[in-house]
Amino acid sequence: MSKWDNIRSDFPILEQRVNGERLAYLDNAATTQRPTPVLNDLMHFYQHDNANVHRGVHTLAVRATTQYEEARKVVQHFINAADAREIIFTRGATEGLNLVAATYGRQHVHAGDEIVVSIAEHHSNLVPWQQLAIATGASLKYIGLTAAGSLDLNSAEKQITDRTKIVAVTHASNVLGTKTPLKKLAVLAHQHGAIIVADGAQAVPHFAVDVQQLGVDFYAFSGHKMMSGMGIGVLYGRYDLLQAMPPYQFGGEMISTVSQQATTFAEPPHKFEAGTPNVAGAISLASAMDYLQQLGMVNVERHEQELVETALPRLLAEDYVTVYGPHDPVKHTGVISFNITGLHPHDVATALDMEGVAIRAGHHCAEPLMDQLGVTATARASFYVYNSQQDVDQLIDAIRETKEFFHIGTI
Repeated sequence: MSKWDNIRSDFPILEQRVNGERLAYLDNAATTQRPTPVLNDLMHFYQHDNANVHRGVHTLAVRATTQYEEARKVVQHFINAADAREIIFTRGATEGLNLVAATYGRQHVHAGDEIVVSIAEHHSNLVPWQQLAIATGASLKYIGLTAAGSLDLNSAEKQITDRTKIVAVTHASNVLGTKTPLKKLAVLAHQHGAIIVADGAQAVPHFAVDVQQLGVDFYAFSGHKMMSGMGIGVLYGRYDLLQAMPPYQFGGEMISTVSQQATTFAEPPHKFEAGTPNVAGAISLASAMDYLQQLGMVNVERHEQELVETALPRLLAEDYVTVYGPHDPVKHTGVISFNITGLHPHDVATALDMEGVAIRAGHHCAEPLMDQLGVTATARASFYVYNSQQDVDQLIDAIRETKEFFHIGTI
């Protein structure tokens, strides 16, 4: 038994049986489960330190504030930001991307300008830019994909021009399991005077991310996809850009002074954190990052790669299964989208659930990509640290039993 098999015992939710079967949780691209250390830290805050942060001088308020700001430093080091002030706590990647569109975007994008995204974007990194383009009269342009499903750099070179103001791309696809050559795109965007915004929701939980090395201007991700509590996320932004941007929301926490007719605003990051923040969420995110650091992000990536190296060839060997994205496991993250001939993905997901296998089915908030693939939906299995070869076996067995049930009539 490997250490990865033992990790499963850290996750109480995985001890249950679903429909009488061992739970193989393979819906990690949607959300992840929480290990006992994270749950304990979350409960400890509410039982011992719960108070509103900043301004309070009583003991609980000081402890809560200290933990909240220490969590910011943990995030800073986890993604290697230059300064903790470049870390803004949000509700998730979606809010972070909307924040950039509503502030930097409104400042800098005008009629005749261009915004460039890829066709593989999650709606969270598409709709904000689409709506910004509509509001400003800018053009929204799309980078295409290669035949294997990877971002096409030749297409990027054609789409990004001197009129481009913002390039917004995913770091890792939530459908195709591909990584974007983000550093090369950042260089290309900057050569044309544009900034680059990255959606890291499927990246930060799965492999080491260094925002300085990547050269990105903004980078957003969600905590719940990396074992923290829900409702917490991060927007990284270069400090000089954050300083020049207007606030996203108004209210408490984000002000410096307020008079009857005017307000001055706090410096980043607090300028962008109006109202009572999700203190417990930030603490749980720091705890989840500590847990991942103990495992080692290089080891996390290698473990998921080993699972894909087993699962992907076995799926491709089933002639009734269509796999979307690269067929080379080396070019794949832990996300695998597939369909079974003649079956709707929702039927596949329901059948697999009866065998204790939890996967996702639908358009995965990526409808333009579904159109490009020529389908309305796919089934999707996605791996994480607590998954094992036993989960892969359970997935393949359940797919075969589903095929037998629908095509032969027996299980």
